[in-house]
Amino acid sequence: MIDWLLAPLAYGFMQRGMLAGVIVGVLCAVIGCFVVLRSMAFIGDAMAHAVLPGVAVSYLLKGDLLVGALGAALAVALGIGALSRRGAVREDSAIGILFAAALALGVLLISSIRTYAVDLSHILFGNVLGVSVRDLVLTGAAAAAVLVAIGLLYKELVVVSFDPVLAATLRLPAERLRMTLLVLLAITIVVSLQTVGIGLVSALLITPGATALLLTRRLPRMMAIAAAIGVASSVIGLYASYYLDVASGAAIVLTATGFFLLAFLFSPRRGAAWRLLRIGGKR
Repeated sequence: MIDWLLAPLAYGFMQRGMLAGVIVGVLCAVIGCFVVLRSMAFIGDAMAHAVLPGVAVSYLLKGDLLVGALGAALAVALGIGALSRRGAVREDSAIGILFAAALALGVLLISSIRTYAVDLSHILFGNVLGVSVRDLVLTGAAAAAVLVAIGLLYKELVVVSFDPVLAATLRLPAERLRMTLLVLLAITIVVSLQTVGIGLVSALLITPGATALLLTRRLPRMMAIAAAIGVASSVIGLYASYYLDVASGAAIVLTATGFFLLAFLFSPRRGAAWRLLRIGGKR
């Protein structure tokens, strides 16, 4: 058993991939709790796909793909905030408009790149096993910055998320905090691209938080549980990808989905299996 666990770690790419997966698993889980509680699941998916134009432009200019992705994600995040500011446009409408526009622009630009299927595949589908030392340092630095920002703004974000009336009474800058959360979400999505890719990053944001919500209603405990699920999903998914020779990003997301299904069925008091047993017992 020990040999089975240690064998993959003999390779440097597995060590870097494992560390990157753990960092991203914690980061996505923590900010994902706010995404789940504020019903922002759609915005995570929209911003993930909205990085395509930035990736394509960076590729055409022979620049850094992640820098282009970050620029596009921040532009969309700020655009959503500006369009939906003070209810001028409903937030879901703003998300839908910019999501469709960014995705269309990305597809248009990528269609002009004949070799995109090979060169951009790691952005589209993730390649955690291809993480370099530089990628690892950038991922760790960005994750640390986002987590520190959440820690510093934790009380304000909680008040704005759960009690807008109290936030107005305390004169908290609700609009500024919302924009800050969108920017932090954009950075998180870009950081996660190397691990799971554009297609699956929203799942890594939503699933651990949704799973933790089935197990607890206290936000600090929810974040801790979600982070543990994110880490476990990354580690188990990477081992599965190594021994089964399957895509690592997909394996990580499916592992997280497995944890969600277990919580959905067997979580104390809320599990579907327990409800069926109680109904059967009453009969």
